Amino acid sequence: MIIVDTALAKRSEEGQPIRVGMIGAGFMARGVALQIASSTPGMVVSAIAARNLDAARRAFDEAGQGDLVESVDSARGMASALDAGKKAITDDPMLIAEDPRIDIVLEVTGSIGFAASVVLRAIAHGKHVALMNAELDGTVGPLLKRKADAAGVVYTNVDGDQPGVMMNLYRFVKGMGVRPLMCGNIKGLHDPYRNPTTQEGFAKKWLQKPAMVTSFADGTKISLEQAIVANGCGFRVMKRAMMGPTVPAGTPLEEAIKAFPEDKLMEGPGWVDYITGAAPAPGVFVLGTIEHSMQRHYLNLYKLGEGPIYCYYTPYHLCHFEVPTTLARAVLFQDAALAPAGGPQVEVVAQAKTDLKAGATLDGLGEYTTYGVAENADVTAAEGLLPIGLAEGCVLKRDIPKDQTLTRADVTLPDGRLIDELRAEQDAAFDLVPTVA
Repeated sequence: MIIVDTALAKRSEEGQPIRVGMIGAGFMARGVALQIASSTPGMVVSAIAARNLDAARRAFDEAGQGDLVESVDSARGMASALDAGKKAITDDPMLIAEDPRIDIVLEVTGSIGFAASVVLRAIAHGKHVALMNAELDGTVGPLLKRKADAAGVVYTNVDGDQPGVMMNLYRFVKGMGVRPLMCGNIKGLHDPYRNPTTQEGFAKKWLQKPAMVTSFADGTKISLEQAIVANGCGFRVMKRAMMGPTVPAGTPLEEAIKAFPEDKLMEGPGWVDYITGAAPAPGVFVLGTIEHSMQRHYLNLYKLGEGPIYCYYTPYHLCHFEVPTTLARAVLFQDAALAPAGGPQVEVVAQAKTDLKAGATLDGLGEYTTYGVAENADVTAAEGLLPIGLAEGCVLKRDIPKDQTLTRADVTLPDGRLIDELRAEQDAAFDLVPTVA
């Protein structure tokens, strides 16, 4: 949205910058703080919440604002710091969610239950909410969007991460009168059996957490990302775990997409999927069609081929560089980069990464016991499948062989979790109450 830069410049000239409160101070959050401080006039990060205050302080240090940092532990302290033009850091995220000076809360932790509690509090206090958190969005995003709508605030995922970039492209393609057939992601690697031990070296090289990069490699992250795109477009998956064709590394995308069945693309409700090995990676693509013969003639003239399927792509996603645009769209134009259009269309369910024994406790996303695969929401409910966002902390009632999809009947849920309450509310709200044997 080219108008964003002009609108932000006006806010800067008026001395009324958009005030961002950030939850999380990890690798990606630090990048966002740096981008806003160095390259986004008309916007400021006013406060950062993190369990480790040194991490929050580091984010402002790296953004060149360390001399403005003030640690706060109360609403009064937060108010005093922000009114004085300071950069507040705190280990209590609710201070950010509740402070009236904050225009939008950016959730960057990758957690699920914890993040849900903060997002709910922010919505209740009239804050727009942006997520760099497909994990939460893919678990209870439709419910959170409904609550945000009721409160009159924007709920959105972000540009930069592939889902937001994909949705921008989807809207662009649809806006030209081309009917989108598939929103797709391009991966360089997919191995569902990767774990934090195998990914330790890669994580260290790129200053990230082993579990996080494992969730990229084992397919959990891309499943969550494609699920939230499906929820935004009303699309489905062709089969459990998606088609996910693998092509020789560097295969041009226009060739790689031939791995998808043309008849199913043309006749389907719209699909989400991914390709491993195609170029340009790590980009995203939208496949579309148009019926008008003269429009097809024009597209052929413009080098998109004879059709009937046309391939549009963005050859990169630039993560934190693009996040400020999302924040500005939400605050200034009440426009979400990506949000659920209604009820869940696609879920991400847990599969066993190895043979699992009765009595074992499931660990988190990108760890040793499970990986996530995409499945249509109606199938997930009908078969009582276990959403990956609920899996951590569950205790197995029976042995589960490697690669088997877990059901709710296979596990005992931990007591007293907010995420389970929200998930039950979402299932009931959208008539997707699961079958549990």
